[in-house]
Amino acid sequence: MLGSDLELARAAARGDAQSFHALIDRHSAEMFRLALSLSGRRADAEDICQEAFIGAYRGLPRFDGRSSFKTWLTRIVLRQSAKVWKKSVWRNTASLDAATGLDGASGPRVKEAHGSVSKTDIAMDLTDVIARLGPDHQQVIVLRELNGLSYDEIAEALDIPVGTVESRLYRARAELRKLLKDYEL
Repeated sequence: MLGSDLELARAAARGDAQSFHALIDRHSAEMFRLALSLSGRRADAEDICQEAFIGAYRGLPRFDGRSSFKTWLTRIVLRQSAKVWKKSVWRNTASLDAATGLDGASGPRVKEAHGSVSKTDIAMDLTDVIARLGPDHQQVIVLRELNGLSYDEIAEALDIPVGTVESRLYRARAELRKLLKDYEL
């Protein structure tokens, strides 16, 4: 039973569980990548997706089709990611030195005179640095740079004007440059 997202969403809202499963199957990998990009931890990403899918199921009767199902689901994942981010900020018990990278335990790896940084290390470091951004900046960077959404798609997903997307991206990129200034390739 395949159909458009809107047809499946309407059928799911009427109680057709197979239609809802088809929608989730269609979008789960992308939503997981988004959640993982925002949370930085697989376990958190799994929790985010699970809660987002439960929220989507409960909210299906209110889905009106003005935006695409994917955009609507993305909004739910973003809200759930923000909740997890806020909880992790409160739970974070790392020292100020560790949070700022002054103790050498975190922050970008600097190439040593005798070696180089692997691509895996770079990806891990970039994920760590993105995770240090505030949720507004983190969301726009992940949606634009990692998921390739257009400014219009980001604006729709976050329910903000395109100009706000542009300014958040500008500030987020500036913050990333600042955080990565000591990084050598």
